[in-house]
Amino acid sequence: MQLDLTRYRQPLGHFSRTFQPEEVAEPGDAYRIVAPVMLAFEVHKDKERFRLVGTVVTELELPCSRCLEPFRFPVNTSFDLRYHPASEMSQDEEREVEEDDLGTSYYQDDQIDLNELLREQFYLVLPMKPLCEEACKGLCPQCGTNLNTGSCSCDADWEDPRLAPLRQLKKES
Repeated sequence: MQLDLTRYRQPLGHFSRTFQPEEVAEPGDAYRIVAPVMLAFEVHKDKERFRLVGTVVTELELPCSRCLEPFRFPVNTSFDLRYHPASEMSQDEEREVEEDDLGTSYYQDDQIDLNELLREQFYLVLPMKPLCEEACKGLCPQCGTNLNTGSCSCDADWEDPRLAPLRQLKKES
């Protein structure tokens, strides 16, 4: 999906569209889109530079990092991005990244890739450690039973056999 920048001739424009999950999804993503993606933003034009200020609303499905069960994660995030023509991209080999650089992207052929914008926003809101719930008990490290839905008869005082020589040293001293 491309945003055609030639359609925006006024200093201020508006874009709003709802995409179906299959229009946005990419193979290999760390999430699955399970609800329509509502994208709305204002387009501020300043000659060849554009600023997009808006919101993305949808729902993602993530695997819990403790129990591995899928759960739904609501997304309602806002963004403020600047787009400059690719011709303005710095050719310097090395330079310090400044604060403004973090919100600046580049476009080519008067087109902005909306898929890239959406995927970037999704990855920015993903939690570092996705949990289905804060009190998730996870999996038994010995038998793999989901401790949220059942219990197991594994010994809770499991000891790593690789540490046996260290325990022996401790007993001798």
